[in-house]
Amino acid sequence: MAAELGVSQAPVREALRELEALRLIESAPNKGARVRRLTRSDLREVYQVRAGLEETAVRLGRPRVEALRTHLGRLHEAAAAGALHDQVRHGVAFHREIVKASGNDVLLSVWESLGIEVWTHLSIRLFRMPHESAAGHEPLVEAFERDDPGVGVLLREHLLGYAPGEPEGRI
Repeated sequence: MAAELGVSQAPVREALRELEALRLIESAPNKGARVRRLTRSDLREVYQVRAGLEETAVRLGRPRVEALRTHLGRLHEAAAAGALHDQVRHGVAFHREIVKASGNDVLLSVWESLGIEVWTHLSIRLFRMPHESAAGHEPLVEAFERDDPGVGVLLREHLLGYAPGEPEGRI
């Protein structure tokens, strides 16, 4: 792979480690790496963990509403332009602002390690899950504006609304 790309083996190994950390590939000794078959369950689990982390972030600190409004404005612009990539990017930036406001670097690092932007794109492309809409973020901004004590629960429910449900036949 390194020879095909015209690079040394080090960046290829690093990229494969990052993909494995995101659970997008599997590697086995003496066999190499292969792309994992991704499931709706994989996506649901990422959203469940993300929802828990963001709810915790809100308990630790509140974001500046002006910053959220800026991200929301960009999200609206991207939606109006039909720019899916930009919608995902600005939606992730909106949520990153919430996590950063916690003031907890470990929490932010764990949240970042989930590869939110990658999983959001995969959910849209592979499972045709709805992407984060600008309108869906309005109630969050309003809840932060009025310092609603239930904003953490609202945020968790907002995120879990994008997670696929349980597969049929399971409880």
